Amino acid sequence: MSDNTETNRSHWNEAASTYNSKFSKTIQQIINEIQKRKDWIGVGWVEDNSDDEDEFSPPKKTVRLLDYACGTGLVSRGLAPYVTQCVGIDISEGMVNEYNASVQNQGIPTSEMYAMLGNLLDASNPNPTTLSGPEFYDFDIAVVGLGFHHFDDPALAAKRLAERLKKGGVFMIVDFMPHAHFHGHDSHDHPAKKTVTHMGFSDEEVKKVFEGAGVDGGFEYVVLGKGVVFEDKVKGTKMERSVFMARGSKL
Repeated sequence: MSDNTETNRSHWNEAASTYNSKFSKTIQQIINEIQKRKDWIGVGWVEDNSDDEDEFSPPKKTVRLLDYACGTGLVSRGLAPYVTQCVGIDISEGMVNEYNASVQNQGIPTSEMYAMLGNLLDASNPNPTTLSGPEFYDFDIAVVGLGFHHFDDPALAAKRLAERLKKGGVFMIVDFMPHAHFHGHDSHDHPAKKTVTHMGFSDEEVKKVFEGAGVDGGFEYVVLGKGVVFEDKVKGTKMERSVFMARGSKL
């Protein structure tokens, strides 16, 4: 485990229990943006074929989501209405526990939504034993929501996640546009500062990453109309960011 991976694991373990309550408005804002663009994402969602199904019949198809660096489940919450299964993976035990506790509290079966502790981005271990089963492959869509800027090697991350997609499956990231280092209202004491390895990503940078991973079919990069604010009133920190979504299909 790299020093940065361990730094992230430790920080997000500490932040997990209060993350949803501290940032509930921002989380919901991003969920809304994802759902507004579900047609743009380009997956054949479950609801698209639901007209001739009654509520008691099993779905005629499966649509599986891999939510990588899932945290407490922002992406899963956004896309759950349109898929048959959400599988979250995160390096933080705390975040995995929060994700699974939320699933249990809502009475959702684990066959439909669950999170696993794991790391697909270790350069020395491309196929971890715990994530090597067939249930961790052939996803219709893989998403990283606000995680790319924490990764040591985003290009490797895209390649590893592309391996988990079926052909034609969609790879998507939600992340920050290029920005300055932490300063001013961001505060030099911002608790997440030490976990950040990239100061956002431009359209050109993201496209290159997608091309390198072979997931650039129909590539698009869109800037969300309104930025987001992460504010921790207890610690007195405030971070404003412009956000983009990028998607491409596995060739």
